[in-house]
Amino acid sequence: MKALTVPGEPEYLGDIVEYVLTAAEMAQLDERAAYRLRLAVDEIATNIVAHGFTKTGQEGWLRITAVFTPTQLKIQLDDTAAPYDPTQCPQPATLHASPHDRHPGGLGIYLALGGVDNFRYERRNGWNRSTFIAQRKPALVPAY
Repeated sequence: MKALTVPGEPEYLGDIVEYVLTAAEMAQLDERAAYRLRLAVDEIATNIVAHGFTKTGQEGWLRITAVFTPTQLKIQLDDTAAPYDPTQCPQPATLHASPHDRHPGGLGIYLALGGVDNFRYERRNGWNRSTFIAQRKPALVPAY
């Protein structure tokens, strides 16, 4: 599947979601795994656009690539925003609070990264790379 590069602007986030859903379908992920992968990529991409580009007034790019292996679907989301490692985001202080005591927001990254099988972040050559990994179920082969 060919990589997709889009400007770091809110109106292109839907293209990223469609790319992930197409890749998930091609990888034959089940509905739950596809939903979690889409949610994770959408959350991180939205944060990149909102905090890395829109709030700073910076222009930049997002590039998304699907890598298929027999056992995994890897989605690589690259961006040219300032370095930001989502794995270093502290656990929300209100995580275990009752809904009445919790303030809205602040759980997105925590929930997104917890919904995929693996997540990695790295910074290379002026680009951030977030890699989301979903395990593929092996194809059933009839025994004869």
